[in-house]
Amino acid sequence: MLEVKNVELKYGDFVAVHDLSFVVNPGEVFGLLGTNGAGKTTTFRMIMGLLSPSKGEVTYCGHTVSYSDTNEIGYMIEERSLLTKMTVKDIMLFFGHLKDLETDVILKRLNYWLQRFNVEEYKDKKIKELSKGNQQKIQFICSLINNPKLLILDEPFSGLDPINTELFASVIMDFKEKGSMIIFSSHQLDYVENFCQKVTILDKGYPVISGNLLEIKQNYQKRNVVVIAEDIDLEVIKNISGVIEVTQRANDTLVKIESDLVVSNIFDYVKTLKNVRKFEVELPRLSEIFVETVGGHKNEKI
Repeated sequence: MLEVKNVELKYGDFVAVHDLSFVVNPGEVFGLLGTNGAGKTTTFRMIMGLLSPSKGEVTYCGHTVSYSDTNEIGYMIEERSLLTKMTVKDIMLFFGHLKDLETDVILKRLNYWLQRFNVEEYKDKKIKELSKGNQQKIQFICSLINNPKLLILDEPFSGLDPINTELFASVIMDFKEKGSMIIFSSHQLDYVENFCQKVTILDKGYPVISGNLLEIKQNYQKRNVVVIAEDIDLEVIKNISGVIEVTQRANDTLVKIESDLVVSNIFDYVKTLKNVRKFEVELPRLSEIFVETVGGHKNEKI
């Protein structure tokens, strides 16, 4: 188990992270979210033991992270940190030996991951000869080569096309199924929503939302109603009390409402329409909660 307990980190008088707490259990995927400069990378560095909290504590399996734990941890930083004049094979041997792996184990695992990521032909290529997307794959493999029990991923999907993003996501889910603890940040909130059980959203170092993702969405009063029907009068819906916004999309109509109490009033109108093919009430998307919270509720827990 990884526990971050009432952590604060200061640089002089500047508070980079303030009173942050969360727990990640084996087999859980945890999303640490926020805008640029919110304190995500600083938090990762505290978890890794690279920075010491000014207050609070970070414990891994019941103790403070130390050098002896590094063989069980994988860390992929947001910025590319590969030595570009080295070959893929040599850089993997370098990182693998840092994790005390034997050469034959490293090469066996490297061959597997190169095949998994469809880049087998780049094994003896120098990093600088690879595209940015393929460099991202190699950096990801570096974080996986030791089969980590704790995997920390800082913007792993950055610069990837949808196909490779799905590939990365499938690998993350594989490690989850094996019982690894996974923490990651990403601006691609749809993927966070797909496989994170718990999230914390930081705003200028303050945790403004934290907890089980489904419970966060359920406790958030606003809802979305999706309608497919003929001859919808958008003005009629807009004038219903409690309707925030109505958007005519390519294949349906999206109605944002203040709470569940508004649903029946919208349904009363929709049932008068012809050929109603869909009337569905949806929980808000994580992206909606993120934008409204970070944009409108500063330094305030929800």
